[in-house]
Amino acid sequence: MSMTRPHFQAEKDTDAVQKNGDNFVIKPRGLSIVWGKDESYWKIPAKGTDDAAELMQVSWLEVTGSVKLTAGNSYNLTFEVELLSDAFGWKDIQVFLMARVGKKGKYNWKKVQLQPAAGKEKIPKDDDKLTIAVPTEETDTTLQFGLYEVWSGKWKGGLKIYNAEVTVIPDPDHNLQSLHIA
Repeated sequence: MSMTRPHFQAEKDTDAVQKNGDNFVIKPRGLSIVWGKDESYWKIPAKGTDDAAELMQVSWLEVTGSVKLTAGNSYNLTFEVELLSDAFGWKDIQVFLMARVGKKGKYNWKKVQLQPAAGKEKIPKDDDKLTIAVPTEETDTTLQFGLYEVWSGKWKGGLKIYNAEVTVIPDPDHNLQSLHIA
């Protein structure tokens, strides 16, 4: 008797994880989603589409991913999400965005309150970014990241996840090198 695993494992193909220079867009199929293979909890989009993953209901929200970054650069992490009009269980609940470089790195994190019926939104907001620096000497440059709400024990649903983005922060020193002060 074979047992089906209930969790959706991230796909690593170029459609699921899109790389443009040092920037990444990770679509839902490029993310690992706890309980993602159980249709009573999640609707995972078909391969090759730009559809969102839709949370039907869970008490344990854990959506994770990983990408290989460049040592010496800094990056911002965002998720593009939407709470639907029939969303439930989010009142007084905050989600956590967490990220670390390498398996032994220290987590950086942000708490975010999702806004009902706000439409698509990027979290965290521009004025409160989650920034990750990759040390120049780091050999394990894999960014491990995720969106979590596992602490309240409350059932919640009506969340769409469109993608995660990992965006390189331009180095201002590159621009300063071309300036000459007389």
